[in-house]
Amino acid sequence: MKPSPDERREARRTLATSAYSADMIRSLEQPFLDDGVPLMRVAAGSLASVADVMLTQAGLEPAGARIVLLAGAGNNGGDGLYASADLAGHGADVTVVATGRSLHQGGLDALLRAGGVVTALDPQAAIPGCEIPSGPDQASEELDQALELCRQADLIIDAMTGIGLKGALRGIPAALAAELGMESGLPDRPAWHDPASQDGPLVLAVDTPSGLDVDEGTLPGAYIPADVTVTMGAMKPCLMLPPAAYVCGRIVLVDFGFDTSALVPSVSCMSAEECASLLRAPRVDDTKYSRGVVGLVTGSALYHGAGLLSSKAAARGNVGMIRYCGPEQVGDLILQELPETVLGRGRVESWVLGSGVPTGQAQEAAGPEGQDGQRDLIADILSRQAADMDEDEAAADPPVVVDAGALDLLPDRLGPRTVLTPHAGEMAALLNSHGENVDGDQVMAEPLHWAVRACQLTGATILLKGAITLVVGEDGTDRPRVMTTGFGPAWLSTAGSGDVLSGTIGAMLAQNAGPIQDDATLMVDLTAAAAFLHGLAGSLASGGRQTGWEQPLIFDPRKPQDFADLVAEDNQPEGQGTLTGRIGQPIRAGQVADALPRAIGLVMSRAEGAAEQIDRSIQDGDDASLFFENSSLWF
Repeated sequence: MKPSPDERREARRTLATSAYSADMIRSLEQPFLDDGVPLMRVAAGSLASVADVMLTQAGLEPAGARIVLLAGAGNNGGDGLYASADLAGHGADVTVVATGRSLHQGGLDALLRAGGVVTALDPQAAIPGCEIPSGPDQASEELDQALELCRQADLIIDAMTGIGLKGALRGIPAALAAELGMESGLPDRPAWHDPASQDGPLVLAVDTPSGLDVDEGTLPGAYIPADVTVTMGAMKPCLMLPPAAYVCGRIVLVDFGFDTSALVPSVSCMSAEECASLLRAPRVDDTKYSRGVVGLVTGSALYHGAGLLSSKAAARGNVGMIRYCGPEQVGDLILQELPETVLGRGRVESWVLGSGVPTGQAQEAAGPEGQDGQRDLIADILSRQAADMDEDEAAADPPVVVDAGALDLLPDRLGPRTVLTPHAGEMAALLNSHGENVDGDQVMAEPLHWAVRACQLTGATILLKGAITLVVGEDGTDRPRVMTTGFGPAWLSTAGSGDVLSGTIGAMLAQNAGPIQDDATLMVDLTAAAAFLHGLAGSLASGGRQTGWEQPLIFDPRKPQDFADLVAEDNQPEGQGTLTGRIGQPIRAGQVADALPRAIGLVMSRAEGAAEQIDRSIQDGDDASLFFENSSLWF
């Protein structure tokens, strides 16, 4: 039976928000290959179409464009060869640089028939119809010439390695990547990098940029950052996980029609639809208590503002009431802006602890001025969480969000109903307190590894902050569940933003107190949904369209013109404010908290199909929004 439009939309949403390991991808491909489906030719046609669009959007004529293909020996290189043959057949000037000792024979034959030129760099290569370097000296000369060809090109197609690569690039691919891309680390450039205005060639990566660890999402060595990555069949973890996802550019996902229903994704990302399903809609019989009450032990005699910011976010986060516990001067500050706040302990459905509370070391250094009782109260609440664990993990106390100054008060054992929200430096300190030896730079280089390790060591749900935020927690199985959300601008890296995030998470947990009691694995979804709302509020406050991560554009190989039309529409000039509209403007944390109600309203309205005229029609009747997927100029 032919799927309905709703079923097709849901399948594509799943496709765009789920990533699968390299082994899983191979298992998805195999039935198609067994049935004789020419996946390589489908991939190549899609690549050629996207290359045409890239060149056109950059103001270049595809016919006559100078294109260099960096081709490895495997199927990834074969995809690139067939695509380059198509481009050469339509008038492009194509040179293939063979980075290994062989090339896919069918792709090579097609490329040569179309008039492409092939050059080899390895003296031990055996490539029919191609001159091979006679020794190291000639190989060095050929490498220099290949690099110059690349620098003078309009477009580089990176097809050196596929999903089978483990570890860093080596040999010739590593040398090319180090010269054309980065030897290590992230590029030092603004978050709103505009490839259309860059001096060098555009870069189109095949499946994934060369040099990324596909399953771990790390940058283990030299790599070539892409302006656009065309990935085949399904998303790979490195396209969602930091830091690798930051160098993939705009992602285009070619829909092969894979059936992923029997697979559990390695990584999934929070979407507007999923977030909407987790927000509690108001009911006719609601009271302030039934909508959820958030308790906050935040702010301190030393740091007043965090108490206000976390309270503002919680109060604006779709709950019925907040309680604040803390120093009188902080309570008075909160009451000036939130007079409905109740001071003191009482019934709550979630706790937010630690934002703006000094660490033990900082409190000791402050002397009597820092002795405000906040740390003692936090320790008491956390001890109750540990007691719950001792009672066969009974959910006797509300879920807890632990931020900043409370992270050094954690008991030895926690459960998934406790959310820890460290940044990289705090994560390193947390891990070191549990016997690891790691610093903040190492956490940023391998965030997935260390977030999973923190989850294993503490038992808690872990939210590791970043432009792409990671949430790791219990899945009810023997492996942790991993979610990401990168839906927010780089402007969110501002003082107090984390305090707003903690309050937002607390509100999301409080309004879902009942479901959490029944199923603690919901903590991952709810925490990621709160981070999504925080990012959306940041986008609304900044007025920009830059985000840490964007869902891929879906390419239907049966309808390549639909993709070209979509990109052309998405890149229509919007007047003098187009560039400014992409970047937005600086924001303060308080503005993010103020934007939360609008963010929640947009997400909930979107779920009901009435998002105030902000949706635009895209492929197969699916929808998109200025603030949701397909939210920025395509590359």
